[in-house]
Amino acid sequence: MKIPFLDLGAAYRELKAEIDTAVHRVLDSGWYILGAEVDTFEREWASYCGAAHAVGLANGLDALTLALRALDVGPGDEVIVPSNTYIATWLAVSAVGATPVPVEPDPATHNIDPARIEAAITSATKVLLPVHLYGQPADLDPILNLAQRYGLDVVEDAAQAHGARYKGQRIGAHGHIVCWSFYPGKNLGALGDGGAITTNDGDLAERIQVLRNYGSRQKYVNETRGVNSRLDPIQAAVLRVKLRVLEEWTERRREIAGIYSETLAGTGLLLPQVPGWANPAWHLYVVRSTDREGLQDKLSKAGIGTLVHYPIPPHMQEAYSCLGILPDRLPLARDLARDVLSLPIGPHLPFDAVGEVVDAIVG
Repeated sequence: MKIPFLDLGAAYRELKAEIDTAVHRVLDSGWYILGAEVDTFEREWASYCGAAHAVGLANGLDALTLALRALDVGPGDEVIVPSNTYIATWLAVSAVGATPVPVEPDPATHNIDPARIEAAITSATKVLLPVHLYGQPADLDPILNLAQRYGLDVVEDAAQAHGARYKGQRIGAHGHIVCWSFYPGKNLGALGDGGAITTNDGDLAERIQVLRNYGSRQKYVNETRGVNSRLDPIQAAVLRVKLRVLEEWTERRREIAGIYSETLAGTGLLLPQVPGWANPAWHLYVVRSTDREGLQDKLSKAGIGTLVHYPIPPHMQEAYSCLGILPDRLPLARDLARDVLSLPIGPHLPFDAVGEVVDAIVG
């Protein structure tokens, strides 16, 4: 591709000296599980997110799963999830034995529609699990108000929302637990898998610290049936380097999104709509087209990489056929999966390449 969807190597090339130094620092330390590097990143990430605590984990799915476990979610419980999301959101619910209950999105933002949530709440509901999809914050205030009224917990899936702001405050401490992925393609990405949770609740943070380490605070003393899900110190060192430039990289993404929104207006594409209270991190720039395949083919022939996030919604996956949810029961998620296309965006995408993408669309 002349213009790749995302150039992961560019981030390393920009920060090569700092990343190499950080990695060698860990290698020279002789300490390769948890330790000072992870502790320091956890403090820095919590501070960035405006949260009291952060706990580093092996990946974003584990973050969601352990967050639910820490809240004692299990068989017989229901968790309200978006119908329009990556399947990991649902998989975490299934992993603890609970049932995902999907709620349709706001067609304007593609995020879960708070106005539809109350009708899905039952006596079995235990958690509301909004996703900040594409890096655009979900509308949290009505969700938090519902949770308080019904005595529910809120777990946020912020896997795409590093640096996003809701009503001026960074995502990271609105709900009871906020879950993060540091998959390489994320706005703050490691050089392999990684994840974390942030929270203002010290007891929940401590529970997840125990769960991630075989259910143990003290070696060979296991107080619960935990797992092995620890953020690798080499990845923590890399993330510490990238965290220093995250705001700069986010501003580059916002500039690119602004160019797209200005120059693609009136082309017939449905462009992202951003509420006045949201400041997205622009992990993705997602348009809707009634001829998605034709548009994607046109861009591909011009040497421009695109992706579909996501081509099959969770309720239409074979993995969830057991729920018996017919495609037409969740028509908004079904239609978004048919129409959406993600354009190239990233902090290292040259502005002239953005112009080429626009020219290929309108030409």
